[in-house]
Amino acid sequence: MPHENDPDLIRKLLSRPARWAVVGLSNNPRRVAMGVSRFLMDGLDMQIVPVSLKGDDVYGQKGYTKLADIPGDIDVVDCFVNSTKVGAVIDQAIAVGAKAVWLQLGVIDEAAAQRAADAGLDVVMDTCPAIEAPRMGL
Repeated sequence: MPHENDPDLIRKLLSRPARWAVVGLSNNPRRVAMGVSRFLMDGLDMQIVPVSLKGDDVYGQKGYTKLADIPGDIDVVDCFVNSTKVGAVIDQAIAVGAKAVWLQLGVIDEAAAQRAADAGLDVVMDTCPAIEAPRMGL
């Protein structure tokens, strides 16, 4: 059964400027994370913070290797990682006090999503901001 996302929550997350930690964002142009991050910045006026194994700086934004190293608040942790690895990212998001987690299209972990919800984080799973924003007229 597909995960049901709350349209009002999606609209809330995409409608106001926020700081998004994009996990899995590197300078690899073949990865969809680059295009979606550009959309978040240019189309929705979001601040992005790249997070990857190498800690690459992307689009002039300082990169980090883990969420705990990012100074300041994180509004949304956008997860471009394999479903088998996203639980660890969600646990990090909970630990650093992020307000929401967004699991990208094809990234599904019901147990990890429930942990996030139980910890008070907003959760969106198995969709993409670049799909949802136009759908909502944003």
